[in-house]
Amino acid sequence: MRFLSIYKCVERNTPPTQEEMDAMGKMIEEGMRSGKLVSTEGCLPAAMGARVRIDNGKISVIDGPFTESKEVIGGFAILNANSKEEAIEYVKEFLKHMGTGETEIRQIFEAPQDVQKNYETLSNLKASQSAGRS
Repeated sequence: MRFLSIYKCVERNTPPTQEEMDAMGKMIEEGMRSGKLVSTEGCLPAAMGARVRIDNGKISVIDGPFTESKEVIGGFAILNANSKEEAIEYVKEFLKHMGTGETEIRQIFEAPQDVQKNYETLSNLKASQSAGRS
């Protein structure tokens, strides 16, 4: 099973120290090597972001920083785990490195093998039909 891990924290005014970067790099390398970690990325400051919202068909855009937010998304990871409990254990280890913040874990929907295979077959068929018309 795959899980999305979203890390939320109070935004820092300074970049991570070299020591913090080294510790995180080691943890990421070990996670990738073991197969527990599929992907991970950190986010740049909220001041460089935007929030896009739709409400009753009206779209609004708010540029960062988001002063009303106590916490911002600091990063995310895609985890491989056999259960939600196992994913929680992985995240506990991550949070020990971070010191503060919280992580939301959500299982990622994965289409059953047959549904995925049928979708790929249909996509390939449509692509070959389109190529034949060109």
